[in-house]
Amino acid sequence: MAVVWAVSTLTLLVLAGLLPDFQLQSADGDTFTRTALTAAAAAGAFGLLGALVWPLIVRALLLVPALVLGLLVFFLNGSLLLVALWLIPDGRGVADPETAVVVAAVMSAVASATSTALAVRDDDAYRRRLYRLTGRTRPRRPEDAPEQAPGTVFLQLDGVGHHVLRGAVAEGLMPTVAGWLDTGHRLTPWRTDWSSQTGASQLGILHGSNEDVPAFRWYEKDTGRLMVSNRPASAVELQRRAVRRTGDGGLLTVDGASRGNLFSGGADQVALVLSVAARRGPRNRSRAGYFAYFSDPANAVRTAGSLAAECLREVGQSTRALLRRQTPRVSRGGTYPFVRAFATVVERDVVVSAVMGDMLAGRTAVYADLVAYDEVAHHSGPHGRDTDQVLRRLDRSIALIATVAEHAPRPYRIVLLSDHGQSPGETFEGAYGLTLKDLVRAGCGLPVPRRVRRTRSGSEARDAARDALRLALHRPVDETGETAKELPARPSEPVVLASGNLGLVSFPDVPHRMTREEIDRRHPALLRTLANHPGVGFVLVASAEHGSVVLAGGGAEVPVAELDDGGPLAVFGPGAAEAVRRTDGFPHVADIMVNSMYDPATGTVHAFEEQIGSHGGLGGEQSHPFLLSPPELSPPVGEGEELVGAERVHRVLRRWLRECSGPQVPLSSPSEPSSLEISLPMDESESLLPVDHPVVQDKNL
Repeated sequence: MAVVWAVSTLTLLVLAGLLPDFQLQSADGDTFTRTALTAAAAAGAFGLLGALVWPLIVRALLLVPALVLGLLVFFLNGSLLLVALWLIPDGRGVADPETAVVVAAVMSAVASATSTALAVRDDDAYRRRLYRLTGRTRPRRPEDAPEQAPGTVFLQLDGVGHHVLRGAVAEGLMPTVAGWLDTGHRLTPWRTDWSSQTGASQLGILHGSNEDVPAFRWYEKDTGRLMVSNRPASAVELQRRAVRRTGDGGLLTVDGASRGNLFSGGADQVALVLSVAARRGPRNRSRAGYFAYFSDPANAVRTAGSLAAECLREVGQSTRALLRRQTPRVSRGGTYPFVRAFATVVERDVVVSAVMGDMLAGRTAVYADLVAYDEVAHHSGPHGRDTDQVLRRLDRSIALIATVAEHAPRPYRIVLLSDHGQSPGETFEGAYGLTLKDLVRAGCGLPVPRRVRRTRSGSEARDAARDALRLALHRPVDETGETAKELPARPSEPVVLASGNLGLVSFPDVPHRMTREEIDRRHPALLRTLANHPGVGFVLVASAEHGSVVLAGGGAEVPVAELDDGGPLAVFGPGAAEAVRRTDGFPHVADIMVNSMYDPATGTVHAFEEQIGSHGGLGGEQSHPFLLSPPELSPPVGEGEELVGAERVHRVLRRWLRECSGPQVPLSSPSEPSSLEISLPMDESESLLPVDHPVVQDKNL
């Protein structure tokens, strides 16, 4: 403390000499000794205010949005410095408000760097700093709980597939993970459901059921809702349904903590959890992680510096990709550098800090999601220098958490896992010049932009729709290609949604799931247009004659009941048929489910969104995440067995919690409504149809 105080005093003296609007002397001038004493008083006052007042300020601002709070801390920190200068006798400390912000930021950074440097070789000092960072005043003494059962920390590396993790270990990008593998940790691949995205996977992992989650976003005809997994209203509804279906609160109901997730898992301690972000009242602690982190001004300064560096890094990387004419490539301008920086810096720092606090508090089970890789891979691709840098930083975060576990009041077993992988490839629009929505509209004979009409796919689809409609109506066609008589009024336009390389087409004016026969009567060319398009792998649609059928190019048609891993699904690998069959039974499956093509030679797919690294459907690495467990835990599956589906991963994690701490008690029984089953009105934007705005990019997958 004395050394930090001395360094802070010296910093103030240097800044006073460099900044004309900052002074530590009276108008008549002072001796150096007097000026040094003034600087020491200001440094001491600033340090005390930061320790005593700053936590109260941050707690009062918990409801302020995260990005706003991140900017506001600079001005608040500067205000504390002005107060510290005001406390100096005789008005010797003076600074303009703008200068005070700069001085306060430099002071916090220097103090943080000094204290960290002093604690590098001092385990006790390092542990004390961790306690202060996470809000603990003193460690739990071993004699208080001599036989503590091990706790478990589940760290989800969002979007990091099994293949990517093995490659990162082999290339030396993740030395911490490599060390664990060398000491006996098990690396187990698992296979996702058809909907290979965080909404379906994390709901299944945390709550034991992802039934009726056909994609990242989908339209529900019975309620008129547009469900989007990363919207708070949708997340809380999905969690409510899962709790009702399973009869218990989730994986984390017993002394658990949920950090940075879409769903709470039944945890009482939550931070940055989307499914509780829409709640209001004293029990809403979804932003508690911000308080635990930003209560230390040095953290705010350090994170802000990393935030700025990440924005500059993204601008540099995107500019380099543009100058090199790198392909495939998507737009990375606008606010994306800030979105990326928030995911890779702010979210990471706050979640890691919260996990550290959970371990130092001795909590039984912690589940945290680190989304950095997934965000960068969407725009830079899942392989390359951009994502390699993210993987290195993720490994450092894992190492920090592992170090904190050594100082925790109970032993911890750290499990790494991912919710899905990512498959590379050019976007559907980039490859064919039109979006899936354009193709559907052209196949329906609806108006499309002129640029679409000039593409081969758009022209063929419009011609097929026109010819099919002419034959269906038995009406002559004039020289312009239009029917001679006025056509009947058109039904409502289809809702076309994208979830990575999985597309969903729904007709909102029909209350039930439309059959192939009904679609053919209304839009005779649509299904043929979709199934035969080179960018489409297969199409799933209900059938009055066959139950449901899978359609593919070349006239392939297989009833779902007869599906196997051969035929039109052979290219997608083992398990594809069962995944499609399961989704076909969901109540809210779309009228038409469209999976893009997959090239096994290159591992590429075509995303129906602006993403060159995508997930959400079948095809390639996106369907193969991983599970990395310490040797103290039982094997996830038996010898020769395969781990399939997020719901089965949930059962594995449940078993490991029982091995560590004994049986887990469900939050409620099936006959008792859970406290999580709350009713929340849907956001107005989720209920308006038809949906004709651009599809929102998948930022939380």
